[in-house]
Formats: sequence, structure tokens, C-alpha cells
Amino acid sequence: MLIEETKIPGAFAVTPQQHRDDRGVFLEWFRSDRFVEAAGHRFSIAQANCSVSSAGTIRGIHFAQLPPSQAKYVTCPSGAILDVVVDLRVGSPTFGQWDAVQLDDQDRKALYIAEGLGHAFLALEDRTVVNYLCSAPYAPGREHGVHPLDPGVGIDWPTVGRDGSPLTHSLSPKDEQAPPLADLVDSGLLATYAEAQDFVQGLRIDL
Repeated sequence: MLIEETKIPGAFAVTPQQHRDDRGVFLEWFRSDRFVEAAGHRFSIAQANCSVSSAGTIRGIHFAQLPPSQAKYVTCPSGAILDVVVDLRVGSPTFGQWDAVQLDDQDRKALYIAEGLGHAFLALEDRTVVNYLCSAPYAPGREHGVHPLDPGVGIDWPTVGRDGSPLTHSLSPKDEQAPPLADLVDSGLLATYAEAQDFVQGLRIDL
């Protein structure tokens, strides 16, 4: 298992070792000890989610208020997505920037998104399945979003699917109504970089 930090501090791309034979494939898609070794803090699992999406579906940019926010460990067991992390921590050196990793049923990578960061993805083919482990349960009053097409963030969403066919982007009504990032800077909903760092430091204490 190879775990590498993305250009957004606190987000890690995970590439598992796959063991194949004529019966199929086996892999470890999450290892707590390997995660702690790479990230330097624990990841406690409080909820597991699954979504199924048609090609062109965009979900996000979602984030939860800190504390406790909600860290996510995302994988795509069937189909393919462009998985995106956005730095929403006010005062971070990479605030407002994004990075992306393709997660699919070939490389079987995963992406870890720390507390205070935003998460979004685009399904690159029909019936794409996304599983994600969460560090905290869903809390409706603390869940918020940034518009995924906000030019101020500037995510370069693909316009063709994994098979090369054109994609028509589709958003939920809630995501369509999400504000641009600039409107949230002074809202008090975004964590500061210092607050996020302090929270993660608290996770280190328990090691």
C-alpha cells in the first residue's frame, strides 16, 4: 500500500497492492496502522456511506463545520470518478486550491480528506459506486456546500467519460443553490487553518 500526500495538506492518495489470480483480485483498501504511519494521526470510523451515480453526476463540494467536521476515506469499487479535495481552511497556504485523483475499479485507489477540507466528485460512467468511511456521523445542521462550478475555485471537471463519450454535468438542487466560496469566507462556517491543525493535533495525542 502506497500512501502519498496530495498538494492539499491533509489529503492523501492511497494506492493498494492488488493480488490477482485466475479467480479474481484481493486487496486491502484500508489499513489503520499504515494510515497512522503516513498521516501521523488516527482515523476513527463512525459511519460508512455508499452512493450510486449516473455518468456526469457531480456531488459536492461538501464540508461539515469543525468541530467535529467529517474526515472521509473514499474509494470506488465499481465504475470511475474524478475525486476532488478543496482546501476550505481559511488562512491555509493552499486555501481555495484543489487537487484531484481518479478513483476506479482498475487501480482501486482511495482518497483521504481531512477535517476542514471540502469534497466533491464527478461520475465518469453510469452505475458508478462510491463507498466512503466517515469520522463522524451525518449532522444536517452542520453540513454545508460550495458550488462545484464556482469559477473562484475553478475545478477542471472532465467533459468526457471514461469511455470517451460526452458528459452532461448534473447537480442536485441543493448543490445548484450552494454559494461560491467567496461568500463563505466571513460566514463563520469555514474552519481556520489553525483550528483544523489543532483538531488534527488532538487526534495525534491519542496515539
